[in-house]
Amino acid sequence: MRLLDQILTHNEQFVEKKEYEQFQTDKYPDKRLVIVSCMDTRLVELLPKAMNIRNGDVKIIKVAGAVISHPFGSIMRSILVAVYELGADEVCVVGHYDCGMASIKADSTIAKMKERGISEEKLHTLQYSGIDLEKFLHGFSCVEESVQHSVDIIRQHPLMPEGVPVHGLVIDPKTGKLTTVDKGYGA
Repeated sequence: MRLLDQILTHNEQFVEKKEYEQFQTDKYPDKRLVIVSCMDTRLVELLPKAMNIRNGDVKIIKVAGAVISHPFGSIMRSILVAVYELGADEVCVVGHYDCGMASIKADSTIAKMKERGISEEKLHTLQYSGIDLEKFLHGFSCVEESVQHSVDIIRQHPLMPEGVPVHGLVIDPKTGKLTTVDKGYGA
C-alpha cells in the first residue's frame, strides 16, 4: 500500500473512533507563544516535550534550520499573524545542534536537482532572472549565530510591535536540553 493510502486508511479509523476528541482546542495558543523551529524529524515530539508544550499551547512554524531568510516572506508573515490575530505575546526561535542546514552546500543540492531532472536551462533561467541559487540554498556554519540572526530579523521588523519578547534557543536533539542564545525580556 502506498504511503498516502496508508495515511487515509488510518485517518478513516481515527475519525471513526473519535480519537480526535483528545486534541480538541481552539485556534488561540494557551501559552500565547509562537515558536519558529526546524523541521528536523527528531524534534517532532522531542521539542514539545522538552518545552512542556501540549496541543493548543503554542503556534509552531517549522522551517529548515529555523531560519528566517526574508523579512517579508511567509515565515515572518506567519509570526505577525500569530501576534496580531491569534494572541501570541512572545516569539521563540529554536534551532538545534547537528542541523542539516549547517552542512548544506548549494552546489551539492544543485547537483541533486540535476540528478532528479531539473535542467541546466531552468537553472540558467533562474540565474538570468536574478535568483542567486548559491545564496538561496546556503546553510549556516554556527547554529547560535543563525538563531540570533533570525531573532534579530523578528525583533527589528518594522511591523513587529514594541514590547514583544523574542527569544533564541538551541535544543540538543539527543537529550532535549535547551541552551539560551538570547533571552528576549528587556531587549
